[in-house]
Amino acid sequence: MTSEGATRPLGLGVAGLGRGFMLTAPSILAHPGIRLIAAAAPRAETRAAFEAQFGGRGYDTVGALCADPAVEAVYIATPHQMHAEHVATAAAAGKAVLVDKPLAVTMADGAAMVAAAERAGVPLIVGPSHSFDGPVMQARALITSGQYGRLRMIHALNYTDFLYRPRRPEELVTDQGGGVIFSQAVHQIDIIRLLAGGLARSVSAMTGKWDPARPTEGAYAALVDFQGGAFASLTYSGYAHFDSDIWMEDIGELGQPKDPAAYGKARRALAGVRDAKAEAALKRSRTLGPAPVPPPAPHHEHFGPMILSLDHADLRLTPRGLHVHADTEQHFLPAPGWPAPRQGVLDRLIGAVRRGERVAQDGRWGLASLEVCHAILTSARNDERVMLREQVAVPD
Repeated sequence: MTSEGATRPLGLGVAGLGRGFMLTAPSILAHPGIRLIAAAAPRAETRAAFEAQFGGRGYDTVGALCADPAVEAVYIATPHQMHAEHVATAAAAGKAVLVDKPLAVTMADGAAMVAAAERAGVPLIVGPSHSFDGPVMQARALITSGQYGRLRMIHALNYTDFLYRPRRPEELVTDQGGGVIFSQAVHQIDIIRLLAGGLARSVSAMTGKWDPARPTEGAYAALVDFQGGAFASLTYSGYAHFDSDIWMEDIGELGQPKDPAAYGKARRALAGVRDAKAEAALKRSRTLGPAPVPPPAPHHEHFGPMILSLDHADLRLTPRGLHVHADTEQHFLPAPGWPAPRQGVLDRLIGAVRRGERVAQDGRWGLASLEVCHAILTSARNDERVMLREQVAVPD
């Protein structure tokens, strides 16, 4: 590649202009190495909003988007169950792919996506996920330095209002990728796998379905062990009661300060919804067109409180950096500042396309994390420990 090609902004197309795109758009717009030039969406009004706000081209199908010669990479931000088809379309067109987590809903679809990207010789990156967060990458670097010995244990927990945010009907059906396992557990899984080296061995878990009106998993607890002896406990509840962001300096998951007066907002909004159609319309009101793209967050993103135990220190992750509690002293390591929270994943997309760099969170990584999601469901359903077979190590 010429030096000019290595430095010019990457031409990015987006498939899907829903909530996933809205959360990543501030980082895309703030990144000097990305040029947002096109998007695909089924609704004409959404395409018109994209063209008006970003000056790019709107297409009614992902195939038409991928046929645009100016599009070098495609961000797949469509619903989970559409990922396999859209990744295959982009890969066949020779486009690099960034696909929102999870990789897919089924392992068969995930494997087909990996094969499609490898057959086409294009990068496939799974994200944004919280394994790209600045403090997580900072903790990974400290672990691999060996300064405080080996990683022994991870404790991760998160309490949110996830299940009571407006949903389309399929988002409340587990087999279609609904509930907290595929959308939320995958964040914790990606984080702990990155920190512990990637090679998880087994999963023991329980899940909770406690609201008949939202008949999918809203909570889980899992124990995951790794080759080398480290283990992690994961706890999550999306039932909109306790908010664990109060333990994260009142900074929300997306890096924005929390408003205490907003407590209960999700349940109050849902209480006024008459039926599934009205709820889907409420969700659409949070997408491009009805809702404005928010400004970049002032802090790093996070996925709830997390403590890592090493031989000679415990590390506590926060949106601002790491608290290090060592043998005889404690101190704080600020995380490096970024223009926008999701710059890390976009940097890696550019590196993969422009310089052929390997990214830890590639297609096979996404398949391994998806395997852990299914293992949580299987373990809870069968009351058994589930051994893992698709795991991959973090590259050097």
